[in-house]
Amino acid sequence: MGGADAERGVGRRALLIGGLAAGLAGGAAAQTPPPRAARPLSPGLADPVETIDLWPGGAPGAPTPLPVETVEERATDPLLADRAVWGIARPRMTVFRPDRPNGAAVLITPGGGYRWVVIDKEGYEMARWLAARGFTAFVLFYRLPGEGWAAGADTPLADAQRAIRLVRHHAGAYALSPDRVAAMGFSAGGHVCADLAARFATGVYAPVDAADRLSARPHSAAPLYPVISMRLPDAHAGSRAMLLGAAPTPAMEAAHSPDRNVPADAPPHFLLHAEDDDAVPVANTLLLRAALTARGIAVETHLFAAGGHGFGLRKAIGKPVSAWPELWLAWARTIGLV
Repeated sequence: MGGADAERGVGRRALLIGGLAAGLAGGAAAQTPPPRAARPLSPGLADPVETIDLWPGGAPGAPTPLPVETVEERATDPLLADRAVWGIARPRMTVFRPDRPNGAAVLITPGGGYRWVVIDKEGYEMARWLAARGFTAFVLFYRLPGEGWAAGADTPLADAQRAIRLVRHHAGAYALSPDRVAAMGFSAGGHVCADLAARFATGVYAPVDAADRLSARPHSAAPLYPVISMRLPDAHAGSRAMLLGAAPTPAMEAAHSPDRNVPADAPPHFLLHAEDDDAVPVANTLLLRAALTARGIAVETHLFAAGGHGFGLRKAIGKPVSAWPELWLAWARTIGLV
């Protein structure tokens, strides 16, 4: 969302928040705000102010004591933010509304190796890009599986399923078509995205309200430089350890590798990876592509020779891989998201 829009829309959004707070997230009395920036951000990069809590009575299976939400600012550029958030006890979505909604929504799951959630470069920046093009974007602050939640490795999936259902449940408030709610994720957030696209019908939490009667199947999925396999040597070792523990069984690896769980009704996929990725091997994307193709699922795949890992938008500038958002947008038009 641009700076001019941020300045014009503060009053409008404040009113919207007040009106929606009682109705969203199953009747929660108030929504949990996003973390504040540690310093003033450059014009055009204002933080979102509207949020939706996922769980009206608190997230299920909470540990005792609850994790304490912690924000670390990692940016060295004074004009940019690069926050990592962990200890997320109140999972929620931050909302980026376009001036002219096109009726489509995108749920964004940032990466962070399941150690934290990187909200700026793989969340807010993409959300602003999408909102500028008419999409309503929702950045998901999902719970981390290593912080004691009862659902364990299924904890991020539970939040992603619930988020899709809530967006659909409140589609009218956002001028959305409930059939056009897509998912996009980066790195470990790409695993959340791919896991959602594979196991959207898997029961990983007890229903809490009417929203949970809706489907969690995304219209389409875009796992970007994603963690996919939980089997070594293809697995990203850090994400695997944080998700499954130090010594997962073969059964655990299989249950949490999206390429091994693709259903016949999986949504269309857009896949993206740089072949010089030194963190998450490109084999992860190739494994998912092969599994989708074997199931007859529509899949668009883009591999770039250079780009490294975690390029998002800001680190792709000046490289051929910078074309990827427009490639995604063109693909989205071909599958009816736009």
